[in-house]
Amino acid sequence: MTQTPSASKKTKKGMRRPFWTALVVIFLWFGASGVLGPLFGKLTSVQTNDNSAFLPTKAESTKASEIVAKFSASENTKLPTLVLLEGSVTPSKLALINAHLQSLPQRHVEYLSKYKGSLDTGFPLSKYLATNTPLVAFPSQDGKAILLDLPLVYSSAATTLPDGKSALTAIIKTIRTDMNAWGAQNGFVSHVTGIGALLSDLFGAFGGIDSTLLFATLGVVSFILIFVYRSPVLWILPLISAMFALSTAGGIIYLLAKHHIVTLNGQSQGILTILVLGAATDYALLLIARYREELHHHASRFDSMRAAYRGIFEPILASGSTVALSLMVLLLSDLSSNRGLGPVGAIGIASAMLTILTLLPALLVIFGRWIFWPRIPRFDDVDANLMGLWSRVGKQVAKRPRRLWIVTALGLIVLAGFATTLQANGLSTSQSFTTRPESVVGQELLLKHFPGGEGQPTQVLVKKALATKTGNALLAIKGISSVAPTFVSTPIAGQPLPAIKVVNGLVLLNATLTMAPDSVGARELIPVIRKAVHAIDPAILVGGGSAVSYDVDQASRHDNRLIIPVVLILIGIILSLLLRSIFAAGLLLVTVVLSYAATLGVCQLVFHNVFHFVGADTSFPLFAFVFLVALGIDYNIFLMTRVREESGKLGTREGVIKGLTVTGGVITSAGVVLASTFAILGILPLTFLAELAFAVGFGVLLDTIVVRSILVPSLVRDIGGKIWWPSKLQDKQ
Repeated sequence: MTQTPSASKKTKKGMRRPFWTALVVIFLWFGASGVLGPLFGKLTSVQTNDNSAFLPTKAESTKASEIVAKFSASENTKLPTLVLLEGSVTPSKLALINAHLQSLPQRHVEYLSKYKGSLDTGFPLSKYLATNTPLVAFPSQDGKAILLDLPLVYSSAATTLPDGKSALTAIIKTIRTDMNAWGAQNGFVSHVTGIGALLSDLFGAFGGIDSTLLFATLGVVSFILIFVYRSPVLWILPLISAMFALSTAGGIIYLLAKHHIVTLNGQSQGILTILVLGAATDYALLLIARYREELHHHASRFDSMRAAYRGIFEPILASGSTVALSLMVLLLSDLSSNRGLGPVGAIGIASAMLTILTLLPALLVIFGRWIFWPRIPRFDDVDANLMGLWSRVGKQVAKRPRRLWIVTALGLIVLAGFATTLQANGLSTSQSFTTRPESVVGQELLLKHFPGGEGQPTQVLVKKALATKTGNALLAIKGISSVAPTFVSTPIAGQPLPAIKVVNGLVLLNATLTMAPDSVGARELIPVIRKAVHAIDPAILVGGGSAVSYDVDQASRHDNRLIIPVVLILIGIILSLLLRSIFAAGLLLVTVVLSYAATLGVCQLVFHNVFHFVGADTSFPLFAFVFLVALGIDYNIFLMTRVREESGKLGTREGVIKGLTVTGGVITSAGVVLASTFAILGILPLTFLAELAFAVGFGVLLDTIVVRSILVPSLVRDIGGKIWWPSKLQDKQ
């Protein structure tokens, strides 16, 4: 039928308004990105990576730390840094190193600026060394090593140099350069270790977040999008939208962290990049798939976008809200690092949702149908989704649903059985790296020549009258090599011991452990120490690095018990409201939890037999749960909202097959994107992130390929309309 001139004018006018609206949306996003985007590059400068800063005030090590600070202005602000010199020790060489130590504070820190390797006279090492602490070399009893204690001020870990890099990293690099040169001249091999060096290597590992991690993620996402769309141009739009989401989230988080409203650490920043790019791409895939489908049913691309928007708005909003709210539950955590990840991740997900629901639709309608070239969808009312692989999968589910869900469920239950053997009892600092940085090697070699806790003692605060009794009780504990009080001045060899320092009636005893203070064994010794000293006086406090690590582990276990049930309840409520069904919500929760348990079982098998990890961090089950359950439920939301829509037209049993068929390709593509992006976390040389990368990557694929494609559709097909109880849709069999 030919349009009249007036009808044609109305049509053009109707198209002009949404076109200009889309342009305004795009300009607004570019304006916001111009403000927030540059701040994303500064995120590393507002990180906090100190375990003790994460602990709650009620932790015993936190209480001890506050009192220890009163013994010396620098006592509680030291960052123990040790230098191990391996070689033949003689009195003359010991004298040489002691003489060299006196000149070390005058050495200037090397750092990278626009002039590589420049020296700046404004940054001598003395600026970062604790005051009133003499630098002394100690020979080992076997005569094969010398130990140097270089106590850095704690603030060096949070200070940046003019080039924007961490001061601690530059300090440790300068010490390593100096000690390597001295060792080469005097027949010693130098290893810089201790908490300062370990933190420096940790900062170095997170240094890849700004560039390596981001570019690797973008490369993987680009490759998958090109493969999915078979288009040389279409993939650019969702990728641009995802980048806008990331820069927006990063800018907001930078401002909040700078003003101490949220806590950001390197781990959270790495997860933020992966989470935003993965989630934004997932939502983009869902939108574009529905838009392509509607382009076959409408002559106008604007009408197609309206129809697509109605179909995807609710599931994307529900999906993003589920993940964001699940992350916000981390605010209940005892650890501020976990609490920090909650709002950081939620801001990232909210940015991803907002960008995909506003910027991407605007870009798509501005460019028109040609953006899909060479597979341009025409106005022909043909639905290509009803043909191909997922049509065949749907037919198999329709034929034998009961057999499929029983076999699938039994397989998942078998895998879940291995989850009970997962060793999530914590990792030592050396076990936290997948590589072997110098600080880790030095820590291991230190045990050959000195007690493992040398330079990093466990601190015990006790009343003066009970100091001797407490000291004897500590020495009776297997795993403690020596106990010494804090004196009013540094003891000098050959001279009488100075008086013991007493502050408010308390004495500070330093217990040196026979094992590395950051080891799992040292943490397990803390409750033994506390039990022994509390039997003398319940008011005695045990602190220090090992105690901090133990209290962090205990707080993590508390979080696991509290947060996991709350997240499940929250997701159940959201699903019930979205699907208008208590039965469907409960069934989906059970399938996702079963998938999570099966993933943990596979993790145990792979970690132990393939990666040869000694175990997992105590917070690993919680992080894996939050991401797997919150993200895993996404794909069920995408599926079941479409199934509900189709059930109203075709009935539940036919509706689930139609829903599976039309969403199969896009949901699987989304799962591959998310699994691939999380897998990229494994490029950082940290055990926790490598384990989390595998867990989320494998778990997401298990959800998309097995749970969402076979288990859930088979159950719904078998149950029929009753799945929608108590809504009226339950009559649609």
